[in-house]
Amino acid sequence: MKSGYNGGKYERKIKKSSRCCACRRNDYGNACRCGEKKLDGTQTVATVNGTDIPMGVLSIMVRQSQAQAEAMYASLMGGGQAGYPIWESEAEGGGTYGEQAVEDSLKDLETLYILKEKAADYKVEVTEEDQKAIAEAASQFMKANSKETIETLSVTEDQIKTYLELRTYQMRMHDAIIAEVDTDIPDEEAQQSSFSYVSISTADLEEKDVEAKKKDAQKILDEMKKDPEADFDETVKSVSEDYNALEGTFDTNEKKEDKEEGEEDLTSSGYPEEVISVLRTLKDGEFAPDVIETDTAFYVVRLNKVNDPEATENKKTSILNEKQNEFYADTTGKWLEEAEVTVDKKVLKTLELKDNHKFLIGTTAEPTETPEASEEAAEETTAEDEILEPVEETEEEPTAAPESDAEETETEKAEEETAETTVTPEPTEEAEK
Repeated sequence: MKSGYNGGKYERKIKKSSRCCACRRNDYGNACRCGEKKLDGTQTVATVNGTDIPMGVLSIMVRQSQAQAEAMYASLMGGGQAGYPIWESEAEGGGTYGEQAVEDSLKDLETLYILKEKAADYKVEVTEEDQKAIAEAASQFMKANSKETIETLSVTEDQIKTYLELRTYQMRMHDAIIAEVDTDIPDEEAQQSSFSYVSISTADLEEKDVEAKKKDAQKILDEMKKDPEADFDETVKSVSEDYNALEGTFDTNEKKEDKEEGEEDLTSSGYPEEVISVLRTLKDGEFAPDVIETDTAFYVVRLNKVNDPEATENKKTSILNEKQNEFYADTTGKWLEEAEVTVDKKVLKTLELKDNHKFLIGTTAEPTETPEASEEAAEETTAEDEILEPVEETEEEPTAAPESDAEETETEKAEEETAETTVTPEPTEEAEK
């Protein structure tokens, strides 16, 4: 039976196996609970078109994904993730987030094997030089970690090399696949208008406080009408230090039929329809004649440019990236659907993600002239560094200018602020009854 999608559910052939139980210790020296099974990285967790996937390769992939997810989660929560359950929480659709994460990682890993299989069709290869760099990185990874950590991961040096090779194929196949996407984005589709604004929130305020906020908004507008060339932000600050002048963009040629379901009150840019509809009536440099009132805020707005060239180019980049990502996902998804995939469910269940089982994974030393892994063998995994990387970095895609929300916060910097993270190894799951 081939794998495939049925009603949105990914179907794969499952076989069963039995495993013996063993205890182990984690990096903190805490003994395992009896009844837990020791992870066996040599076992075949799945096959893709006849190629076996060893558990050890899946283990290191899951750990890498886990470290990145925990680092991101911690940064968004304003610090360490202690006290916040992640992996053992119930997920939508049944099971825990940890179980879903393992399933998702396996599906991603199956895709990596298929990408390697398809590489010749795209004239993609991993060279001897690449293999040398991969071997060096794998060797350094093994040296960087204790015997206990390696045993917990249940990964061999050869499996690390396999994982790095697969990631290298993925990187190069991604570029080869998206090269088929038409890069021509019509100006009309991407054209952006830019504006400046201040939004004064009225959410959860009593009526008298709402009226006070409206007076502030009107005062800002009156001051700017007196001197349209005045600095908008300074004028805003002169009324209250609590307010800020912000910048935004919106689709110049957006049509109501372009909206998705549930967007009745918001434009595609995320701004209220009341705001954008007024902006569309203005010329370059004009302020809206009146304070704009929505259910949650008062707005004072100025249209900067009906046609903003820089914002339009950024939007083109964003549209192209979206098209490329969609094409890549559709292509690889079709390949996976057509592949002959079997999964050993019993083996898969031995890989667990738990909230209370943590250890540190040392990063690999960087091989000569390859950005392959992290910088020092003794260094701990950080939010910004992957545990392992392919032998060359993907060419960084230009990012589109973010569309400012009415009350925008810079969450993009969160990742950069996390100094280091612990990796929660999978306490091996008990034998399925």
